[in-house]
Order: sequence, then structure tokens, then C-alpha cells
Amino acid sequence: MTVDAERRRGLVRAVLTGAAGLVAGLAAGSHAPSARAGTAILKKRPTTPEAALRELAAGNRRWRLLHERHPDEARTVRRALVGGQHPFAVVLGCVDSRVPPELVFDQGLGDLLTVRSAGEALDEAVLGSIAYGVLELGIPLIVVLGHQSCGAVAAAVDADEGGTRLPAHMQYLVDQIRPAIDHRLRGAARVEAAIDANVLRVRSLLAAEPELAARIATGRLSVVGARYELTDQRVHPAGPAGSGW
Repeated sequence: MTVDAERRRGLVRAVLTGAAGLVAGLAAGSHAPSARAGTAILKKRPTTPEAALRELAAGNRRWRLLHERHPDEARTVRRALVGGQHPFAVVLGCVDSRVPPELVFDQGLGDLLTVRSAGEALDEAVLGSIAYGVLELGIPLIVVLGHQSCGAVAAAVDADEGGTRLPAHMQYLVDQIRPAIDHRLRGAARVEAAIDANVLRVRSLLAAEPELAARIATGRLSVVGARYELTDQRVHPAGPAGSGW
């Protein structure tokens, strides 16, 4: 690691430590517990990629069977989280209002670090947010979550077919999604295939990031591509082989 990189990470830690102290100080007037006392209240979260994936799969099973627990929302948990956070998964999802990760996976406060952009598009802010979760918080799992009937992907396919440009910054999304479009397909099949291909492409780009790749190589991190079906609320691996978790 370069001196500049180490300096930047040190600055991030200092800022976050200061922010946590400020929040804790403000909460003291509300009789919030200390960080040490609060930690005991929090449930033990998964620390390996495999355990994190099992927890998400179990949560999605509860969601689609209407057996949601809505965990980690109690007053004691809210107070404990003043002292810090230990989420067990990063979920990069679409901005679509029908696919909120905390609900889809039946998780609560402090469980997931969620990053959302239309069509799971990557830019520096998205990459930096994901890197923060993995490198600073030690999160062992990244899930790239696409979904059925993705409007961003459909718009990108339409714009690509018509040779038109979308207004303002939306053209950026088209440019990001275009490499996932299979021009051998037509109609709805092209859109459906592009949804999966886009997820897998973003997953590959993330896995190729040097600092993330180093953690993958040692088994400390997994990056997976997944898809959420609006029709039955099921999350499964993206691609033709994805039948379930």
C-alpha cells in the first residue's frame, strides 16, 4: 500500500471516529448506553462469506413466505448502534422502489450496507462506498442485486435499439448498461437477458478491483450476482443456472 493510500485510510478512520464520538455525545442526553454496553445487546452477525449468504437466503425465504421478523429495530438496538456498526453484507441494488434490500432480505438496522444506483451502475461514488464497507468495516460479502422488470435496463435497451440519447445524466446509465445488451436477441428476451448480463458484468468489475480481489483470493470476501423476481419475491443467482439459494 502506498503512503498516500495509507494516509487517506487514516483520515477516513479519524473522521469516522470523530463522527461516532459526536453522535454518542449528542445521544448521552437521551441516556444512550456506552458503546461497550450496547455491543452486548446486538446479535452476533455473520463473519464469513458463506454465513452471510446463508443469512440473506434465510431472510429472503421469510420475506417471500410472509414470515418476516423485521429484526434489529428495537429501542435497545438503536441505542447500541450509536457506538458503531458491523453490517455483514454490502448490497449494490437498483433504485427501484419495489426492491428495498432490507425488506427483500428481512434485515434491520446495522445489518446491511446498501448502495443503490439505477441499473446497479458503477461510478466512483458507488465504488468508494463499496470499498469503504469492505476495507474499513470488514464486510465479507458483496451482493449485486438486479431485478425483474428493471426500468433502467429496459430504457437502455430501447435507447440502444433506437439510436437515441436520453436527457441529462440518464444517458450515463445507458452507456454503463449497453455492454450487457445481447443484440442477437429481440424484444422482451433481450431485456431479460440484459438484466442478468448487467448484474454479472458489474459483479466481474467489482471482483477485478485489486483490493477486493486480494480479499477474494484469501477467502475473506465473496462477490455474487443475484436477481429478485417481483412476481414471487424470490432472490436467486443471476443467470440461466440460478434456480435458488
